[in-house]
Amino acid sequence: MKAIQVSRFGGPEVLEVVDLPTPAPGPGEVLLRHTAIGLNFIDTYHRSGLYPQPLPFIPGSEGAGLVEAVGEGVTHLKTGDRVAYAWGPSGAYAQYRTIAADRVVKLPEELDDRTVAASLLKACTVEYLVCRTYAVQPGETVLWHAAAGGVGLLAVQWLKSIGATVIGTAGSKEKAELARAHGCDHVILYREEDVAARVLEITRGKKLPVVYDSVGKDTFTASLDCLAPRGLMVSFGNASGPVTGVDLGILSTKGSLYVTRPTLFHYYATPEERETYCRQVFEKITSGQVKVEIEQSFRLEDMAEAHRALAERKTTGCTVIEP
Repeated sequence: MKAIQVSRFGGPEVLEVVDLPTPAPGPGEVLLRHTAIGLNFIDTYHRSGLYPQPLPFIPGSEGAGLVEAVGEGVTHLKTGDRVAYAWGPSGAYAQYRTIAADRVVKLPEELDDRTVAASLLKACTVEYLVCRTYAVQPGETVLWHAAAGGVGLLAVQWLKSIGATVIGTAGSKEKAELARAHGCDHVILYREEDVAARVLEITRGKKLPVVYDSVGKDTFTASLDCLAPRGLMVSFGNASGPVTGVDLGILSTKGSLYVTRPTLFHYYATPEERETYCRQVFEKITSGQVKVEIEQSFRLEDMAEAHRALAERKTTGCTVIEP
């Protein structure tokens, strides 16, 4: 089978196309033939070594496909079942993979494999952030950085379905228009405008109960400045680099603020959680409240090009990898 392997940490150039034997499922596992693979920012963190993996490894945390074989003890899945996963372990960048049977979920007939592979990790991320990390209520106003990104466009739609007012940030007028087209009420061009000042203006001095920030280092201070007293800063990504060297006293001086650094893997930790919350995600998509738009596709062999496009913020919406 064709696969992408990382033997040393680094830039996109370390993503090597290799030929490997097709694996066989062990006890409790299934062999999955990928029909579509997802691309996510966390893949770049694994590749670079920011989130280290044992070397060598096959990156990728998200995929969809068909069960080709089941291992001993697997009774709830059978050959031919359509399944997906979005919480690892790494190994998605391959035509085939084995994975623990309790780490995949069955797909509803209404959803095709490409849609799920391109969006499941992102949509599950939105679900836990807006429903569980901070349960956004109708009428509340929130800030979402990178509103035209893959997670951002899904988040804007989900938040609007709740009845929230959404302020988004974007790096260009084109991305700002894309965010607005998906329901964003206000878009701040962060390269041209002071984000905290615009939030103060939009909220008429009240500021916000919660800010969702996947950018990291470049936006951390501005995000805190957008929060009302006792507000929550949700830092869930490092697109501009990790936040380091924080003086906790700043949280006191800026209003007794809260900061959390959540990860999907702790919110989708058990088979029961995965089944329950994926069902909610699938309902959001099948109902049309959240529309998944695949804006880019790459071949598995072109994964380095896909990582470059992602890192350079040249992608919008969701991306799918064709195995």
